[in-house]
Amino acid sequence: MNDDDATTDTLSAGPLLLRPWLAADLPALIEAYRDPAMRAMLRSQVTNEAEAEQWLRVRQEGRESGSYFSFAVVDRDRGGELVGNVALKYPAPGTGSAEVGYWTAAPARGRGVAPLALGALGDWAFEAFAGDELTRLDLMHRLDNEASCRVAEKSGYGFVEVLPAQPPWPVDGHRHTRLRTPLTGHARPLTGDVQLPAGDARRTREVRP
Repeated sequence: MNDDDATTDTLSAGPLLLRPWLAADLPALIEAYRDPAMRAMLRSQVTNEAEAEQWLRVRQEGRESGSYFSFAVVDRDRGGELVGNVALKYPAPGTGSAEVGYWTAAPARGRGVAPLALGALGDWAFEAFAGDELTRLDLMHRLDNEASCRVAEKSGYGFVEVLPAQPPWPVDGHRHTRLRTPLTGHARPLTGDVQLPAGDARRTREVRP
């Protein structure tokens, strides 16, 4: 892993800028979490300033440890409006896989924010962690989250399997996967019936974005 690459501060995706979260983002973060639909699908909850500060600390600590990279997604064409969040949860080097998660602020839905941001995140992850042999990115969501299914497909994450419900999630989930083709470095979706490595059936539904 190239340390400079892995600590990249910003990524670009068309009009979108992906950057580390800042203290100045907390009011917009609290406002985004007022959306009932978003709260229902995420494990993390932010209802006040104290919870927002804790949410931010977790992401700062993850970036510092190199295990969790969360990016605020802002729209440069709309004055830097906060439109979402994307995150990479990276396991120990050599495992070959990592998990991505995202959310989009309610006012920005339907504008193609999530696929564009997830595409940039995935491209960066495969390049930044190529030295650690990262070849697979997983995106998990609840079975009843049909919007996330559409986002996954648009982002190049093919459907792989249904994950059985298990606490704290009351319903089944979907695993979608994007692969990095070793010989070319290009990513491709993984679809259909596949043989996953033994013991690799994760049961989380989404990165804690």
